[in-house]
Amino acid sequence: MFQRGLQTPHGPQIPGLQNLMDRLRKRRQEQLDRYDLGSALEDIKKKLDEVIRTERAGIERQVPDAGERAKKLEPLDQLPPDPAGRIKQLQDYNFTDPEAERLFQELMQQLQQQMLQPFMQGMKQSLQNMSADDLRRMREMMRDLNQMLRQRAEGDEPDFDAFKQKWGQNFPGVESLDELLEQLGRQAGQLQSLLDSMSPGQRRQLQEMMSSLFMKDERLEAEMAQLAMHLDQLGLTEEFRRRYDFRGDDDVTMREAMKLMDELQQMEELERQLRRVQSPDDLDKIDPIDVEKLLGEESAKDLERLKELAKKLEEAGYLERKGDRLELTARAIRKLGDKALKDIFATLKRDRFGRHNIERRGAGGDPTDEAKRYEFGDPFLLDLKKTLMNAVERNGAGTPVRLS
Repeated sequence: MFQRGLQTPHGPQIPGLQNLMDRLRKRRQEQLDRYDLGSALEDIKKKLDEVIRTERAGIERQVPDAGERAKKLEPLDQLPPDPAGRIKQLQDYNFTDPEAERLFQELMQQLQQQMLQPFMQGMKQSLQNMSADDLRRMREMMRDLNQMLRQRAEGDEPDFDAFKQKWGQNFPGVESLDELLEQLGRQAGQLQSLLDSMSPGQRRQLQEMMSSLFMKDERLEAEMAQLAMHLDQLGLTEEFRRRYDFRGDDDVTMREAMKLMDELQQMEELERQLRRVQSPDDLDKIDPIDVEKLLGEESAKDLERLKELAKKLEEAGYLERKGDRLELTARAIRKLGDKALKDIFATLKRDRFGRHNIERRGAGGDPTDEAKRYEFGDPFLLDLKKTLMNAVERNGAGTPVRLS
């Protein structure tokens, strides 16, 4: 019933879990067929091109001397074509145009937020306007986190309460180290899924760009690398890591790409939950809000109807608990038998006995002059003449006549 749903007597079909999983797979495939993941890098290239165009225009406008203007334009002419190389060189470049510098710093802040967000999901608010002090505190927090992970790897029990007291505001809702590790592993898995879903060239460009984002804070970059290593060693990243085959043409920004990885990851988790359902308790663990977010309001209502149906059948005495499972009661089996018989007899016409065509010959009907070979179970009504003639044909003339 959970898997296939139920057809109500006077109402619509209540879809089962299999139907919900089919919708989930269809939704996932629609996303894969729609978007071009490589366009995230193209979006960064376009924003860097805008920075460079603005700086060139500012130099042309603000530097009247041709020699001095050429000197200032030379570093821009020598910028490498790849985003990582441009970011690396522009971080050490002295901008002439304030608007170009603002655009570049804004782009850097956005990219840093997006790269750090997979590790620090709970720090969304503080990441909006990162200052030097914010980065220092983040580096300190990562150092404390890495220390806890080293202690866990060595078999010791870290002092999570002390960590929570110091940094708990950045991880709302997290009550234990295991919950924190799961959250970090999930977010790191999103970033790794993004990398795995790109072509080798795109993956290399993004990795190089990530390295160039924090080149002015090597300690923060080292702590991030160490955190990623610890999560990988604990198997947390691998658990949430997937490779997706994107085939679409719609462009996405880096922020949208990360959000897309989050959505696909949630789909994977919901499908695992649906597959594990064996009882109403398992069904109750599935959050209708998650279903509505991924599949829409109607799917969430279908899930609620399925939960309510299971409860009503149990209350009515048609289902009973056997350990972690639900089984049909004797009353339910009798009800199903009655339903099957009603379905069979509903298709039979009210008519006189024998008034229908049938290929096999049987015992019913009015006597006729037609004879048939005797079979076990037939009434013993012999055609004596035909029986004797058959015996003579088999055994030849003479007496006694053997019938068998």
